[in-house]
Amino acid sequence: MKKKQKEQNVAEVTERVSRASALYFTDFTGITVEEANDLRREFRNAGVDYRVVKNTLARRALTEVGGYDSALECLRGPTGIVFGYDDPIGPARIIKKFYDKSEKLKLKLCVFEHKVYDGAQLNELAMLPSKNEAIASILSIVDSPIAGVVGAVAAVLRDLTSVLDAIERRKSETGESSTNPA
Repeated sequence: MKKKQKEQNVAEVTERVSRASALYFTDFTGITVEEANDLRREFRNAGVDYRVVKNTLARRALTEVGGYDSALECLRGPTGIVFGYDDPIGPARIIKKFYDKSEKLKLKLCVFEHKVYDGAQLNELAMLPSKNEAIASILSIVDSPIAGVVGAVAAVLRDLTSVLDAIERRKSETGESSTNPA
C-alpha cells in the first residue's frame, strides 16, 4: 500500500471514528467471503459502517481523534471496526446474532461514549435498549402521570354529572321545580 493511500485510509477512519457514537472491534478469523458479505449487508441495512483496517492505520486514526488509548491494545490480529452512529446498540445486536449463528465473529472490545467494554460483555450490550426504545420508555413514563390526571378529572366530572342527574331525577319525581325561586 502506497503512502498516499495509507494517509487516505487513516483520514477516512479518523472521520468515521469522530462521527461514531460507538466503536466495535471484532476478530473476523474464519469468516467466509459469503458470510462477510451477509454481515456487511446487515450492517449496511442498519445504517452501520464496517471496515477491515490494518492495525497500524487504525492506531494512527484513533490517536489522531484522541480518547481511545484503551482501545489500542485490542489492535492485534485481524481486526474489523464497526462504526455505530445513530443507534450505538444496534451493532452489538447484529454481532451477537452473527456470533450465535456461526461463532466466527468475535467481539474484541467496544467503546461506547468513550467507555470501554470487554468483548465478553457482548450479551449485556446487545440487551440494552436502543436509543429510540429508551426515548419511548421515558416518554411513556412521563405520559403516565398526565394520563392519570386526565383520567381523574374525567372521573370527577363523570361523578358530578351523575350526582346532578340524580338530583334532577329526584326533583322531577317529587314535582319540584328545577329552577330555584329566590
